[in-house]
Amino acid sequence: MTTLNIEPNLAAPDDIYQALVDAHRDLTAEQSQLVNAKLILLLVNHIGDAGVIAAAIAKARENIAVESTPR
Repeated sequence: MTTLNIEPNLAAPDDIYQALVDAHRDLTAEQSQLVNAKLILLLVNHIGDAGVIAAAIAKARENIAVESTPR
């Protein structure tokens, strides 16, 4: 099992950021959410390691306040 790498690991992070911004240009909020979901699933499939994916999900949720909703 590979561990989650959270250290900077991109040769050109600004280029990647720009590509992500460009991918959402001229999309509706719903289309943008669909692009994000598809990108996540493609990258998860590429990673292919359930442990690394679970660690990434946990890391992404760190320090995110969960709002309670009345039932």
